[in-house]
Parts: sequence; C-alpha cells; structure tokens
Amino acid sequence: MNEYTRTNHEIDYKIVGEEMQYVEVELDPQETAIAEPGSFMMMDDGIQMQTIFGDGSNQQRGFLGKLMTAGKRVLTGENLFMTTYTNTVQGKKRVSFAAPYPGKIIPLDLLRLGGKMICQKDSFLCAAKGVTIGIEFQRKLGTGLFGGEGFIMQKLEGDGMAFVHSGGHVVEKELMPGELLKIDTGCIVAFTPSCDYDIQFVGGIKNTLFGGEGVFYATLRGPGRVWIQSLPISRLAGRILAYGTYKRKEEGSILGGLGNLLDGDGM
Repeated sequence: MNEYTRTNHEIDYKIVGEEMQYVEVELDPQETAIAEPGSFMMMDDGIQMQTIFGDGSNQQRGFLGKLMTAGKRVLTGENLFMTTYTNTVQGKKRVSFAAPYPGKIIPLDLLRLGGKMICQKDSFLCAAKGVTIGIEFQRKLGTGLFGGEGFIMQKLEGDGMAFVHSGGHVVEKELMPGELLKIDTGCIVAFTPSCDYDIQFVGGIKNTLFGGEGVFYATLRGPGRVWIQSLPISRLAGRILAYGTYKRKEEGSILGGLGNLLDGDGM
C-alpha cells in the first residue's frame, strides 16, 4: 500500500509516437475517462461513450453547478460539453486520444503534484473521471493584460491522471526556491501553483521596436515545476499564415520566375 490515496478514477496509460502522439488509456470495469470533443481516436468494443455537460466531477451539484462549470470552461477556450468513456464490460478495455497538432502529450499525476496544476488555455486533452477542469484568474493586473495567455488560464484539480498537449519539444524544469526563469509568454505549457508567475517589460527602445520577440516576457520564480514548449501553436499558425500570403522572392535562384513555372507555382 503506497502513501497516496486517490478519490478520482485510477487509470493506466501509454503514450505512443514521437512528434504526432496519442495517449492510450486502459480502463478497468466501470472506470471512466473524460476528454475534449474531437480528441477521440479509437476504442475497444465494450466502452460506452456519452456526452455530458461540464467535466463530470463530483464538485458539480445540480444543473446550476454544471452550468457554472461549463461556462468557466468556455472562458478558457474549451468546449461547453465533454465526452466520457466508460468500460461497461468485464476485463480491461482501451481508448485512445490524439493531440490536435504536432508536439508532445504531457502526463500529469495530480496526486503527486499537490492536487492542482495551472496550464495554458486549450491545453487539456483528457483525464480520469473526477478531475475538475476550471479557470485560474491571474491576480496581477500586468500579468492579466500583457501575459501571452491573458488574464485567464486553465486549472486542473483532483488526484487523478490528466493529460495536456503542447507544440514542438517539451522540457520540464525544477525551479529551486528563489530561482527565476524568464520565458516567452506563449512557451509556457503548465506549472505548479507554488511558482510565482509574473510578466516583465523587455525594456529598451530597440528591443521593443526591432527585437521581434514581443514587448513582454513571462517570469516564473521557484520553488516549483514548469513545463515549457518549443513551438506554441500561435507561432506556428503565424508562420503558416505569413508564408501563405507572402509573395515569394526569387533569392538565390538562377531561373527566377521560370523556376516557379517549372515547379508549378507560376500557374
């Protein structure tokens, strides 16, 4: 018997893949996983799928409680409804959920992380039933107005497993008491509540006008743990949009415009 006791459903899992990952959750009889609509990939026969209002946690009391929970989720960019997957037969069954874009899936054992995690908006993928998905208001005005994730972030509470997704490669850092880490605001995936989160002005006219890295960056001061992504989806989308609307130059090409005709871009 270990020192940890769970009240949420206890699920086993396996993360498959490298840059295009999915998580395979193993459910014992009557165990349930919850997930965002659209994240479902595949499941064994014997698993019952049901759409619910809110996150299905025990904290929801009556219709008003469910409405409040669902409304909070909308503020963090999530769907009003969630989907539950319950093993209704004997024997273990598996259900898989896929990340919506290239990157990594991060498993978070909330029981061993103090029962609460703060995450970027839109990062939640799936969890064991009983985990609460809510909002975390940034109390500092500067953080709320200028932070890359805005005034509202996502909050995961409970003692079960939860899974969040990120873009590109992910690094986990353990911050010692008083240790300060400066991060691009969009690169933060999640951090423990023990970290002090704030926003700082880059400073300097040249840095502000020509730096290309934004006017503000985030600071996290330990103690605590933080997960950082190398490619925020907003940065990836911005590059794709710029490439799609930018008229291509013929730099370095001997053929110039003729080269576009040969490779099909000049039609």
